Amino acid sequence: MRTRLLAATLTALAAVSLAACSSSSSGSGSGPGSGPGSGRPTAAAGSPTATAASTAAPSDAAATPPAPAAGSATPTTDGATGAPAADAGASGAPAPAKPAPPADAGLPAKPGDDLTAKLVSALDAIDPAIVGGKPDQAVDRARNQCQSMYQFPKDKQKLVELADQRFTSADHPQGFGPDTAAKINEALLATLCPPSR
Repeated sequence: MRTRLLAATLTALAAVSLAACSSSSSGSGSGPGSGPGSGRPTAAAGSPTATAASTAAPSDAAATPPAPAAGSATPTTDGATGAPAADAGASGAPAPAKPAPPADAGLPAKPGDDLTAKLVSALDAIDPAIVGGKPDQAVDRARNQCQSMYQFPKDKQKLVELADQRFTSADHPQGFGPDTAAKINEALLATLCPPSR
């Protein structure tokens, strides 16, 4: 009698366990280490263990807020003050560029007759071949050299090279040399070019 009662109880328990395992959607009870023949106790539906497990999962899920999706437009805030965090791109934006100087910056106006005569006289004092009977050409070259002096006020070597390239003649197609070019620059500063910056 006791054997039959024990067999009936085990059969009923196995049937309830099988029903609980087959109705579970999580698959946690269908692994190789569970089931009626595994030797591990299986919680039957309605048992205190199963009830506790089923009620614990939703409460844990509810306690943890969902993480924002990638690319969502959730505004970020400063953790200390709660104020919106500053946009990183706003502070690193480049400052507006300075406007470029005009193309004629440093280029003196065409001189009048008196100033032209003074310039020609200063250049003839260095070497009459610099003007070579062409005062208009000498004035144009002098004005361009004045602009270079405005653009490169501290680069004396460059200004000597530019004067040597600009002031040429039939007898001096490669220029008059660095010594004469330096004197030309001094004559231009004394007559036509504005004072260097």
